Amino acid sequence: MSGPARTSVEAGAGALEGTCAPGFEGVRELLGRNLATGAELGASLCVMRGEEVVVDLWGGTADAATGRPWTRDTVVNTYSLTKTVTALCALLLVDRGLLAPDAPVSDYWPEFAAAGKGPDGPQTVLVRHILGHTSGLSGWDRAMAVDDLYDGPAAAALLAGQKPWWTPDDGSGYHAMSFGTLVGELVRRITGRTLGAFLADELAEPLGADYWIGAPRALLDAPERVASMVPPPPSGFDYASLPADSVLRRTLTNPAFAPALTTDPAFLAAELGAANGQGNARSVALLQSVIACGGTVSGRRFLAPATIDRIFEVQADGVDRVLGVPVRFGLGWGLPTPSMPGVRPGRVCWWTGFGGSVVTADVDRGISVAYVMNKMGPGLIGAPRPNAYLDAIYEAL
Repeated sequence: MSGPARTSVEAGAGALEGTCAPGFEGVRELLGRNLATGAELGASLCVMRGEEVVVDLWGGTADAATGRPWTRDTVVNTYSLTKTVTALCALLLVDRGLLAPDAPVSDYWPEFAAAGKGPDGPQTVLVRHILGHTSGLSGWDRAMAVDDLYDGPAAAALLAGQKPWWTPDDGSGYHAMSFGTLVGELVRRITGRTLGAFLADELAEPLGADYWIGAPRALLDAPERVASMVPPPPSGFDYASLPADSVLRRTLTNPAFAPALTTDPAFLAAELGAANGQGNARSVALLQSVIACGGTVSGRRFLAPATIDRIFEVQADGVDRVLGVPVRFGLGWGLPTPSMPGVRPGRVCWWTGFGGSVVTADVDRGISVAYVMNKMGPGLIGAPRPNAYLDAIYEAL
């Protein structure tokens, strides 16, 4: 295959730039057209085939208020796509024999045995229940503000003291914000490091991935690198119309935060493993290439193939209590489901972020794909833009 071709398509504040290997012109054209028409404001898109980067594109506007262009090194909040990076940290611990998916959470976090969640209790919560969104702890009993989550151990202690909202392992209820708090506390209990520090030490730095859960001082001192989010149009759905004890309402509104918060320094510096990872498509695809490449990247073994196999053990398959659509959850990732048609069948794991970002790691075909943007679309599962990009990429393959 010849080297990737340089591309230049006019797009808002900044031309579509980057590289695109022969055969992937349709991907480049789709992103360029969306930028030119305003369907996108600013975005980046990356495809890796094995360890080879075959698409690395970016362009448009990083900040609507100033017209600042989206550049090669622009990073953006990836919302719930962050969960796949958090899950990858947990999988490293599984691979090293430090975390067992089938063990009670209280084996690593004794206080978690409260309210009957321990091994002898009526509602035992296992590690895989957290990673598969089936633990019954999709949110907090106590009213929470976003800054309450900035103190990770304190937020985790509240969850440790709660009773599950449903019987663990009885279907899923998307852990929209609690996922990062719960997995982050397991990482801290086992390693003595916070989730963000563990990510930086064990994955991001060795791979050269510009991705952070808890922005370092260098990023906080360079706000021009961080894209501003454009909120989606109002959904028209009134959460207050739901019963006060509704799992959906309690999960998605406690806490809720506006997209404008994603450039706030305190939010950037916090370590919210469910929703505030900062990166670009290149960094996300590189991190998830660990899975697509069978666990070894650049000669370094991160995961054994048998550990990767565990991702594809189905934890729940049905209508999710929070998302309201059918979702198939594996161990830390979503698995192929008709609700997300761009994700192809097979040994493929994926997840998306509020607004439309998406990542997939396709073990069968050896590819990782990532798309992040700042103009948010409504909804979550099944959003049209990420599915269209995935369709174009698989057509190229």
